[in-house]
Amino acid sequence: MIAHILTTLLALVLQLSPSVIWKAAVNHTEGDRYQLVVSGEIAKDYYVHPMSDPNVGTLLEVNTTDQVFLAGQPVEEYTPSDYKGEEVVTGRYVLRQDIQINGTGKAAVEGTVTWSACSGDFCGMPEDYEFSVPVALPGEAGHDGATKAGNLWGLILEAILWGFLMLLTPCVFPMVPMTVSFFIKQESGGRFKALMYGVFIILLYTVPISIIIGLTWLVGGETVTADIFNWLSTHWLPNILFFLIFMAFAASFFGAFEIVLPSSWTTKADSGSSKGGLLGVFFLALTLVLVSFSCTGPIVGTVLIKSTQGEFWTPMVTMLAFSVAFALPFALLAFFPSVLKKLPKSGGWLNSVKVVLGFVEIALGLKFLSTADQTYHWHLLDREIYLAIWIVCFALLGLYLLGKIRFKNDSPLEYLSVGRLALVIADFTFVLYLLPGLWGAPLKALSGYLPPLETQDFVLGARMPGQAGHEGAYVMDGNDRPSLPLYGSEVSLPHGLTGYSKLEDGLAAAKASGRKVFVDITGHGCVNCREMEARVWSDPRVLQRLQNDYVIVSLYVDDKTKLPEEQWVTTESGKVLKDVGRVNSHLVLNRFGVNSQPNYFLLDGDGNTLAGPRGYNLDTDAFVKFLDL
Repeated sequence: MIAHILTTLLALVLQLSPSVIWKAAVNHTEGDRYQLVVSGEIAKDYYVHPMSDPNVGTLLEVNTTDQVFLAGQPVEEYTPSDYKGEEVVTGRYVLRQDIQINGTGKAAVEGTVTWSACSGDFCGMPEDYEFSVPVALPGEAGHDGATKAGNLWGLILEAILWGFLMLLTPCVFPMVPMTVSFFIKQESGGRFKALMYGVFIILLYTVPISIIIGLTWLVGGETVTADIFNWLSTHWLPNILFFLIFMAFAASFFGAFEIVLPSSWTTKADSGSSKGGLLGVFFLALTLVLVSFSCTGPIVGTVLIKSTQGEFWTPMVTMLAFSVAFALPFALLAFFPSVLKKLPKSGGWLNSVKVVLGFVEIALGLKFLSTADQTYHWHLLDREIYLAIWIVCFALLGLYLLGKIRFKNDSPLEYLSVGRLALVIADFTFVLYLLPGLWGAPLKALSGYLPPLETQDFVLGARMPGQAGHEGAYVMDGNDRPSLPLYGSEVSLPHGLTGYSKLEDGLAAAKASGRKVFVDITGHGCVNCREMEARVWSDPRVLQRLQNDYVIVSLYVDDKTKLPEEQWVTTESGKVLKDVGRVNSHLVLNRFGVNSQPNYFLLDGDGNTLAGPRGYNLDTDAFVKFLDL
């Protein structure tokens, strides 16, 4: 009886105390081969049985998935010990299992170690150690990270350039004398106040947008924040509003009228700058931000809209970059007020800068109208119309730079400077580059800004819709032109490719043909999607694989086409999704775990993921390897 009680107590102690402390890791060996290493430290006075013991031996089980496969049998490493003539394991115990991991992006190796720990003649109940080791697959994960970093750095560089350029605008340049005169009067602490002047300018630009993004994230989380950005970048209302704002600013820059904030705002801010100390510095910075709004407003909007692709930090980082570049010249002038003597005086050259920005505003503003046009399939601004407007716009800009066109506030151009001539040459070179696009030239350098080639009525040397080789590839509207097909039917894609707009149809076609599925998560307003199609999909090696090895499914997450009631989707929260874009967004978020585009996945005919996600990456060789999986 006493022996039974002691045995029970010892067994209980064995269960409660940590008999083996395990750690799991996955090491890359070569190619798609990895090794799982599970190492255990067996506590003093304990032992376990090796895997070779057929009755109570330690067991390593690795879960196989559509990505993770076993390669051979597990092996164990230990220094043998003896207990009453039986080989046991004490001290350090290492289990190894070679595995193969397919695909790209990320994977997880999961499994269980089962063992029974003993002390003397007493052994506890079997214990389990469950592990899940995340694995960043080489190549693709790194490429994706590098690509995202590269995109962010590109946006930062663009924001910095715009920030510096703003100094030369008529709204901002007149603030230079005010800055200098304010800091010349400072009797003490001038350098510190100059530094704070720059800091205040940065904060006035960065903090408001950060607060807005932060509040949306706190209220609704990452998904709601992404939905808001998606609404801003794809819905017709904000896009038309942004287009009209840009056109209004362009008209203002051409001299039609002056856009200014209410005078009471700037008057109060300017009167506050006469106060002493840091409060006066703050009001001077506020005056600068308010007065310069009519020039910086549309540029700030452009920078922010380009950076809002469902990202939380990117808009804040790009606005920080813009504001730092914008504030730097003023901070330097505050540090060294005497520099003002070396700056050019205000004059006709400032109005020329303003007019040039007006032409740029027209070009940039068209992108918003184009996004709404593609998303809702209005066919108001197809590729040839878009290009025609750009060609006329930049041709007029060239004539303006030559002095052949004058606006309301322009001074006569007495001669052509070397710098102005360089701008003329660059401008007309750009116009000549655009011209072949009217006949279907791909214009890859601008692929992200132009409507897709499929929207163009005439492409030189290409088959027209409905001709041999294209039967079933298009759905024709009343104007006998390609249009977005009904949800679930076959869809025309760039470079003569065809695919499906519904995942189930693509999977059925793949299973019937023995091919794999290429899932293209895209959007009509997605600049990077168009660039991938123009610069990567167009490669003959990529086209050959997409045509011969894959069934393509293109899921547009911003398409506003209304679905018939039988195709509506009700989410877990009870929300009813009634258009193509919302249904696809719900699908890709829940099925593939992504909420941005472009993203690409490879599936087999049963819908199992073979590889992905692969995001925006212009490395064509890497894309070919991705397709060759």
